[in-house]
Amino acid sequence: MYCKHCANEIDEDVIICPKCGKQVQELRGAAPQQTSVNQSVNVSFDGFGQTGTEKSKITAIILCCIGFIGFAGLHKFYEGKIGIGILYFFTVGLFGIGTIIDLINLCGIKSETYYV
Repeated sequence: MYCKHCANEIDEDVIICPKCGKQVQELRGAAPQQTSVNQSVNVSFDGFGQTGTEKSKITAIILCCIGFIGFAGLHKFYEGKIGIGILYFFTVGLFGIGTIIDLINLCGIKSETYYV
């Protein structure tokens, strides 16, 4: 038998190819299990389909509001969005518009604890 993903020869009873690691046969008699390859430390699940790192709304609002800090993009660095944080830093919060939109989103839409 050959793997349909990497075309290497494998045993007949193999479910996962030992060469490429992909599943080649369906599991029989068992419910499929979902496994995650990436195991981050602060990843959580809140029951509503939201996963990611838990962040505090209050901390993000404080970082967004305080004068120059909001325009420096520190709230984006706090959320782990490094690329956007650098963009905010060099464009002064997307010329202030991005910071205002982020503040409105933080105050109105996001819950007390949100996931990024």
